[in-house]
Amino acid sequence: MRLYTHTSCLQHDPGPDQPESPARLRAVLQALDHDRFAAVDRIEAPRATREQLLRVHTAEHIDRILNTLPDSDTVRLDEDTLMSPGSAEAALRAAGALVAAVDAVLGQGGRAFCAVRPPGHHATPDRAMGFCLFNNVAVAAAHAIAAHGLKRVAIADFDVHHGNGTQDIFEREPRVLFLSSHQMPLYPETGREDERGAGNIVNGPLSPGDGSYEFRELWEGVLLPRMHAFKPQLVLVSAGFDAHRNDPLADLRLGSEDYAWITSRLVAVAEAHAEGRLISTLEGGYNLLALATSVAEHVGVLMEP
Repeated sequence: MRLYTHTSCLQHDPGPDQPESPARLRAVLQALDHDRFAAVDRIEAPRATREQLLRVHTAEHIDRILNTLPDSDTVRLDEDTLMSPGSAEAALRAAGALVAAVDAVLGQGGRAFCAVRPPGHHATPDRAMGFCLFNNVAVAAAHAIAAHGLKRVAIADFDVHHGNGTQDIFEREPRVLFLSSHQMPLYPETGREDERGAGNIVNGPLSPGDGSYEFRELWEGVLLPRMHAFKPQLVLVSAGFDAHRNDPLADLRLGSEDYAWITSRLVAVAEAHAEGRLISTLEGGYNLLALATSVAEHVGVLMEP
């Protein structure tokens, strides 16, 4: 089990009023700094290269992110997405963590968790949005296809917000299966069941107030069977923990035990079809205690033999 992170990911600081703050990653790393996780192999994330980013983003978007270098304050890209002096470096390390994890897992097997920020699943080919600069999980999937020749990569997204950017990037790419559970209605107002791409997009909207029963029924009855039928050679996970009942940005009612449950089911898919190869990356989660507890449950399951 590998853990990828970098201190630069703490230097992306959108400001004191932003829920996507460095405190999130500090809470995650503190939760994983425990004897329970002593056996985890901790690896410093490299930077993603321009070539790796160009597989999913336009040159104009990459230049916009890398050339926006505030001297001491923040620059607002949209209503929710800001950059600080350390943001470009953090974004490169976040995407680079996923690429390095792909290389390691496809080369040596096993599982990985990328404790990085900014998150990525809202970033489209040409737009930063929803706290996201580069689409980290999409960069990973494209790298697995381009550099390793995979034919079937599955992305499971259980963040409470729909991963619109990931869907936009791969909706015409049959080698990638994208499956998402998310609250609807909620930002970014996408993720309807009839958004199917080339038959490779499977959206599972949940209603405000839904909890463990509805979440598990959706995954067990709809999303996981589609994953098994696809027979992925690699499982990628956009692991957002903001469907937790205590999260301030949404209205689902999950608990940390639900994240252990879905992780075990995704590991089972990877074991059945992908030689156990699974990579998870941090997306949302804005109540620090709920985030830390849920990540600990998630990584604890990923460590199991």
